[in-house]
Amino acid sequence: MTPLRLAVSEALTGPSHRRFMVSRSRLISLLTGLALYTMAAMIVGYFGVNAYTGKYGLNARQELDQEIIALTSELARLKAERAEGEKRVALLRSSGIDPDMLDERVRYQLGYANPRDLIHVIRQK
Repeated sequence: MTPLRLAVSEALTGPSHRRFMVSRSRLISLLTGLALYTMAAMIVGYFGVNAYTGKYGLNARQELDQEIIALTSELARLKAERAEGEKRVALLRSSGIDPDMLDERVRYQLGYANPRDLIHVIRQK
């Protein structure tokens, strides 16, 4: 741009025209930086929320720990029940039949009773 044209341009528009252009580019760079920081904050926030409430987050970990405790106690109960059942089966084997166990199973399976037994009849309504 020639000096004459520059002088005419400044006379018609004033020196503020250049200042406006500088301010506009500064505003655009400021808004671009602000947009980038906002997007970065949103991404960090998204991952932060999912780390706390997601499928494998902190809350889910606490619930899984409680479920592990409950299932461990149930496993211990079932192991004890199985050991009791294996003990009862061992008593019924032919190599060492316990007479009391045999008597109990015969009465239960066949519905027999010893004449000396006291029987309580419970009527269902």
